[in-house]
Amino acid sequence: MKNIRKRFAATASVATLGLAMTANAVSAESLEEVMERRGLSQQDLLAAAKTYTPTGGRDEFIVFSSGGQSGQIMVYGVPSMRILKYVSVFTPEPWQGYGFDEESKAILESGAVDGREVHWGDTHHPAITETAGEMDGEYLFINDKSAPRVGVVSLHDFETQQIVVNPILQSEHGGTFVTPNSEYVIEAAQYPGVLGRGFAPLSEFNEKFRGAVTYWKFDREAGRIDPSKSFSLELPPYSQDLSDAGKGVSMGWSFTNSFCAERYVGGIESGRPPFEAGCSQGDTDFLHVINWEKAAEVYESGKVTMINDHPVIMMDTAIEEGLVYLIAEPKSPHGVDVSPDGEYIIVGGKLDTQGSVYSFSKIKAAIDAGDFEGTDPYGIPIISMEKALHKQVPLGLGPLHTQYDSTPCVVYTSLYVDSQVVKWDYCEGKVLDKVSIHYNIGHLVAMEGESVSPDGKYLISLNKLAIDRFNPVGPLHPQNHQLIDISGDKMELLYDMPVPLGEPHYATAIAADKLQPLVRYRYGTNSRTGGKHPGAVRPGQERIERDGDHVKVYMTAIRSHFTPEIVEVNEGDTVEFIITNSERAEDETHGFAVSTYDVNLSLEPGKTATAKIVADKPGVFSFYCTEFCSALHLEMTGFLVVKPEGYVEEAAAEVSEGQAYTKDDFDKQMTTNLETQAVIDSVVAYITSHNYQDFPEVVALVEDAVDQLNFATEARTKAEELAAAEDWQNATLWAGQWWQYQVKAADIGLRAKTYLDENGAVKAE
Repeated sequence: MKNIRKRFAATASVATLGLAMTANAVSAESLEEVMERRGLSQQDLLAAAKTYTPTGGRDEFIVFSSGGQSGQIMVYGVPSMRILKYVSVFTPEPWQGYGFDEESKAILESGAVDGREVHWGDTHHPAITETAGEMDGEYLFINDKSAPRVGVVSLHDFETQQIVVNPILQSEHGGTFVTPNSEYVIEAAQYPGVLGRGFAPLSEFNEKFRGAVTYWKFDREAGRIDPSKSFSLELPPYSQDLSDAGKGVSMGWSFTNSFCAERYVGGIESGRPPFEAGCSQGDTDFLHVINWEKAAEVYESGKVTMINDHPVIMMDTAIEEGLVYLIAEPKSPHGVDVSPDGEYIIVGGKLDTQGSVYSFSKIKAAIDAGDFEGTDPYGIPIISMEKALHKQVPLGLGPLHTQYDSTPCVVYTSLYVDSQVVKWDYCEGKVLDKVSIHYNIGHLVAMEGESVSPDGKYLISLNKLAIDRFNPVGPLHPQNHQLIDISGDKMELLYDMPVPLGEPHYATAIAADKLQPLVRYRYGTNSRTGGKHPGAVRPGQERIERDGDHVKVYMTAIRSHFTPEIVEVNEGDTVEFIITNSERAEDETHGFAVSTYDVNLSLEPGKTATAKIVADKPGVFSFYCTEFCSALHLEMTGFLVVKPEGYVEEAAAEVSEGQAYTKDDFDKQMTTNLETQAVIDSVVAYITSHNYQDFPEVVALVEDAVDQLNFATEARTKAEELAAAEDWQNATLWAGQWWQYQVKAADIGLRAKTYLDENGAVKAE
């Protein structure tokens, strides 16, 4: 006990010294002196204050940004701009065990395209599920441009649950965008191809190449896309770009823009002008206006052609049924963004200077009256641009993408060539403000700026270039996300955040209080299905089973050991480690790796996951926990013993002991244990004398501590039985194990006590 007290005293002394040093540092240098030393202005301090989040503080909004070539999603907070997590979708990532445990391998394998495994993704456009046009924070979708795929991420645990492969497209870009009640996830093609990924010569491009838009049916209850209830609509071989779903007055419609309406196919190697020249000759491209609600009825009536077992509404049917219309839009557009009330659709063209505001009422009136200025080469009716427009507003060079403010009629548009954000009024058609960014902004995101009720406050500029903004790190520069304050009449640039992940294309932002993720799983959960894992075991049920040359190890992980600790197999065996994290305390994650094998699991509290290996080489391989989980983390290890083919052990030999223990050692350990128990009892008395039941976080900690003490009781019983038999070696070791459980229980109890102190717990009456 004296040793314990000494440790606590030393810790307290260090903490006191640290506080004193901090106080001296604050008193030794004034704010003005810090400003002068670092060359800071008052404006710098104000910007810093607007983004500063005190220790332990939380952000108001959470941003989900695409990770570009990383195949991931980046999650960070606003206004702090602190990166919170990377969510792996199309690419293996070892920290989270994604692509290393058998459960997530199955997700990645489902993303194979035409039998080929694809080990990366080019993520572009995340979208959060909506209810009545409001973001609800339940699920998130992300597309892969390189292979036409969509990933589904559960925001209950921020893990990828599903990857679906588009069966007819060879690439895509206009995804993912959700309808206002998440009935469908919209995914539009990018570069034209033969539907079904078939072959045709480029000389037959106009006749046999096509675009398309797919409407993936989302099953909210299952949390999965249902391919069996999804369909596509064939489009001309224009390069479709982004999409957006109508809402309010335009509910039931969707809008997809395009570029290269010229249908040029390049050929620079044979002396023809480059692709970019032929695809930018026209003054305009086409905005596709699609009645998806009616298209769903046409699909359900069976008026489809099956391509790769996927139903497609062909263009002739779409024209006959009145499903699709075209409107001219500015040259080389990128964004198509529907206003919160659904009345206006804003489009900007990279090779234009104007923001074009279309009126849905005017579009619908033209459709109802059959008032068209002609058809395109494929027979799709074209609505006159002049008759569909509400306003065209000169914004600057290279308008791309638009987000809506909480103030009615106010929007923000990115200007790629000008490297600016422009704030403007789309109702009256006038520019209100501009701010320069660094550099070449692509997309931008306002807080819930795509929903029926945008929150305003902040805007993030997703810039393609950083150039001179950060410390040089070689020729490959990070991207730059810049936080802009939009709460006043004038925009104010607050913060630069380097993004060393990939090229983020688009982001979506949601109020943090709408997200209610788990802090632990129900015991034995397969996180990739959300259901109970059939291999989950509780402490005391661990076992090793052999079926021929297939060995299954049903294991538990808890601070600070795996059970079983020694696994013996034969050379050539297939070994499955099915491991359940038995912890209940929040943030008590364990990892699992086997030396020299390509295995790393992430085991959050309550989760069960599987590592599968082939023991193809004789040897003794350590396995260990890869997450620093406790003071005895380094001792959380074991051995995989792979016996050579034909090996026969001559006689069962006892494991050699590194140190011999006596009765005095046992008595000394028992004294320490009893004194430690007194400390635990005092902590328990404090917790139970307060209203800890009102704090779910503390209730979970108490449950975890009780588990540890139950294990401690079992270890104490073994120690006392062995002592009675005068087996001082094992009695001392089991007494030491009892103490380890006590220490873990005390650690949990002290965390619970601290939480109660910091969160206003009161004494129970």
